[in-house]
Order: sequence, then structure tokens, then C-alpha cells
Amino acid sequence: VHLVESGGGSVQPGGSLVLSCEYSGFLPSDYYMGWFRQYVGQEREDEAVAAMRNTGDPVYADSIGSRFTISRSEADNTLYLQMVKLKPEDTAMYYCAIGYGWVRHTLLSSNYKYWGQGTQVTVSS
Repeated sequence: VHLVESGGGSVQPGGSLVLSCEYSGFLPSDYYMGWFRQYVGQEREDEAVAAMRNTGDPVYADSIGSRFTISRSEADNTLYLQMVKLKPEDTAMYYCAIGYGWVRHTLLSSNYKYWGQGTQVTVSS
């Protein structure tokens, strides 16, 4: 499974971005996808900002509130993360990931098996 993120960039506080993650390769029917972030100088966060199963059921980290929306285009094999009202503390490298098999919590990074290379998001005035 191969994942390639895009869509990162620099925006001002309050701005918006849409991240994309094109995925390819064989996926079992019980897969799930998520977006994680890593702050400069720190390890990648253990909890995703957003995740969803292949059947839907999006979930979000409590800290995100309603600012982010995860979605997917099956036709294009692309996972999206729409981000609005961005804050400086959202500045990070964002990674998409895929896992499979039954798990209780799709937000946990330890459940994921395939990772992209990341795309940088910078929120600054």
C-alpha cells in the first residue's frame, strides 16, 4: 500500500486548507484511514486528529472540535482532511495512514500499518 499526501502550505490564522492523500495497492475490506500530525522537534502524535473506517463513521480528536472534516473519494482512492479556522498551534507535518482489521479505536497510531511521507502545514501571520 502506497500513500502520498499533498495540499499542505502556509496560511494565516483563521485560514483553511484541504489535505489530500492518494492511496494505492490492495486493501482488505475492513480498512480504516486517519490523519496524524507531528510538531517540530517532537514525536508523531499517538492520536489521530481524524479517522474513519471504510464504511464511514468519522471520529475526531477532542481537541479538534468541528474545525476539521475527514472524507474520502472511493472513485479517486483519495482521503481528504478539510481544515478551517486554522490556528498557529495547528502548524505541523500531517501524515495520512491506513490500517486494517478490527480495532476499537481508529484514532490510535499503533493500529496503523501504512504511512505516507507527510505534508507540511504552517499557520502564521
